[in-house]
Amino acid sequence: MRFKMLALASASLLAVALPASAQPGKPMYGDWGYNASAMDKSIKPGDDFWAYVNGTWDKTHQIAADRSSAGPFVTLSDGAEKDVRQIVEQLANDPNRDHLGQQIGDYYASFMDEAGIEAAGTAPLTPYLAEINAAKTRNQLDALFVKPGFASPVDVGIAPNFKNPDVYALFAGQATLGMPSREYYLEDNAKMKAHRAAYRDYIIKVEQLAGLPGGEAAADRIIALETELSKAQWAAADRRDIDKIYNPMTRAQLVKLAPQFDWNASLAKAGLGAAKTVIVTEPSAVAGAGKLLAATPVSTWKEWLAFRFVSDHANVLPKALADARFDFYSKELSGVQQQRERWKRGVAAVNSALGEGVGQIYVKTHFPPEAEAQMKELIGNLEGAYRERISSNQWMDEATRKAALDKLAAFEPRIGHPVKYIDYSSMKVAKGDALGNAVRSEEFQWNLQLRRFPKPVDRTLWGMFPQTINAYYNPLANQITFPAAILQPPFFDPNADAAANYGAIGAVIGHEMGHGFDNEGRKFDPKGKLRDWWTADAAKAFTTKTDALVAQYNGFFPWPDLHVNGKLTLGENIGDLSGVEAAYAAYKKYEAKHGQAPVIDGLTGDQRFFIAFAQAWQEKQREDAERQQVITNEHSPGKYRVNGVVRNVDAWYKAFNVQPGDKLYLPPEQRVHIW
Repeated sequence: MRFKMLALASASLLAVALPASAQPGKPMYGDWGYNASAMDKSIKPGDDFWAYVNGTWDKTHQIAADRSSAGPFVTLSDGAEKDVRQIVEQLANDPNRDHLGQQIGDYYASFMDEAGIEAAGTAPLTPYLAEINAAKTRNQLDALFVKPGFASPVDVGIAPNFKNPDVYALFAGQATLGMPSREYYLEDNAKMKAHRAAYRDYIIKVEQLAGLPGGEAAADRIIALETELSKAQWAAADRRDIDKIYNPMTRAQLVKLAPQFDWNASLAKAGLGAAKTVIVTEPSAVAGAGKLLAATPVSTWKEWLAFRFVSDHANVLPKALADARFDFYSKELSGVQQQRERWKRGVAAVNSALGEGVGQIYVKTHFPPEAEAQMKELIGNLEGAYRERISSNQWMDEATRKAALDKLAAFEPRIGHPVKYIDYSSMKVAKGDALGNAVRSEEFQWNLQLRRFPKPVDRTLWGMFPQTINAYYNPLANQITFPAAILQPPFFDPNADAAANYGAIGAVIGHEMGHGFDNEGRKFDPKGKLRDWWTADAAKAFTTKTDALVAQYNGFFPWPDLHVNGKLTLGENIGDLSGVEAAYAAYKKYEAKHGQAPVIDGLTGDQRFFIAFAQAWQEKQREDAERQQVITNEHSPGKYRVNGVVRNVDAWYKAFNVQPGDKLYLPPEQRVHIW
């Protein structure tokens, strides 16, 4: 059972990081917060609004060789890497650093010690591979499955209990596979066949480079094993259904579900012997994994464990192994052409292992106090807009409306950084031991969860680092969280026009608030408890609206043979739509207070609002990366996050004179308005 941190119900915007702020007095983008050279005015806004705003940029901008995509997220991520690089390189060479500084500096220095890693070769793998080789029985396999850093046919983790969010619960669910999802094993098309062939080649290469026995026959057995696991696994859209994945079981029921696992001994070995209940997220997948455990020779499981351990840690092993991993996971699966520079991968490794420690230093120089004050004002305006929209909507009955307003009033916004940071002091970081540091980081992360398990849930914990450009809503705590790094252009620029800020960061704030009332978030009450607070009539009306939104997004085809999965992306699409409508309502309140916005660059305030929203999703992806996103990810590609939203917003039609016959036009009765 592979132990990992779970964030089963949280909904995020995206995950990248941001650089330093704009120059005082002048917007970072253009005269009011937008780079007009990106626009393609030959395209009618009503035909393709994303391309109207971003079309010239799309035609002329090249994706960097070491990236799978391009756009503001990537540009800003590059800047954040440089900021963090300054921090970690200074600590790597500072004789007066404190203990945290030693950990950060030595972790980075160890990762960057290419000569030392090459000289050590595969010797650092020896103790871990020896543990695998020593297993002779299935019970001994179970003992390996519970060790942090090792793969398992079942993933296990700790998170708040959906129906009692003040206490932690133990969760068990389907395994993390070697390829992104079950579709990569099971779909019978040319793309997936090519990926499977490349995966086989990758396994063989890893075995050769690491000195693992078995060769081609072992690779075939490993792929066959993961294919059988995938057959029992759930589709991504079903895993987003909170009701389906909440299946609490006693230990006896768990043993009955998958008796092939030595649950009691394994959980005791992992420090979870006192756990009386386990919430099983995909029962049929866990049961299928148990059957496969019994049906598959121990020797095959050992081959799989050895390959996965080497593959999962290839970035801290000799260059040939790191390059092999890049060739498959980045080049083959995402179309990336070039391995990232070593220092960039080092920054990512340190963020992964000691992210809040880095963030604690980052905020001292990259989070001005005035940003928090401005953010609080924006959040207050968005809350007001939601309150008015919920109060005035026509499809919700009074009982459900009152409950929705109670939930909105209970939202807890968190801005910038945690009030207290993770204490990493017990994590050993040894200079010159890159693999050991990585494994000890995995052990630390699990032990951190384990120490929290018997205690009440700590609501001050964060699920992201301050240096991450993202935002998220946690329904189990009814919290919206905005890390420091997102409070910069193009999302938030104190020097930009108000319309740009409301269209960008305003829509982000509204998006996260919207998750509290999306198809899954709406099932949690003001205190974060999974509870049905809706009347049957209100729930039916909501579902009618969301079904229409699913159908709309199912009609978007990024590639002729692949459409957006409206069911999988529904929660994020609701967040986008409700976020824009609430942000627009908040912008109108701003205008009512400060006067109607002037025309700038020939554009009205309303036009600038929607253009700023579309600019935030300026995105260009390599084909394989976009295909992977559409198949596995709950977020629609950027183009459809724009076009799929604006066609449902009445104010957009008026702002750009969109008429029947335009490709994005929807008759008023077909436009979806939820919040």
